[in-house]
Amino acid sequence: MTIPLLSWAWVLSGLILILLVLLHSPKGDGMGGIASSGSSMFTSAKSAEASLSRVTWTFLAIFMSLAIILSARWLS
Repeated sequence: MTIPLLSWAWVLSGLILILLVLLHSPKGDGMGGIASSGSSMFTSAKSAEASLSRVTWTFLAIFMSLAIILSARWLS
């Protein structure tokens, strides 16, 4: 009973982790930075980025812990 529940939690945490990584702002503009004005580089949302980073690291820890528990078959 616990293995299917943990498997679903692992899948759900993986999907949330993908979403959180995609929500992060890019660190560099790449080739698009050549043509842009550069004003988008300076934002005042550092606390939002720090909170998003903390949540992302938390979900990464949950995802990796569940992956280790499920692959080691400690609950079988």
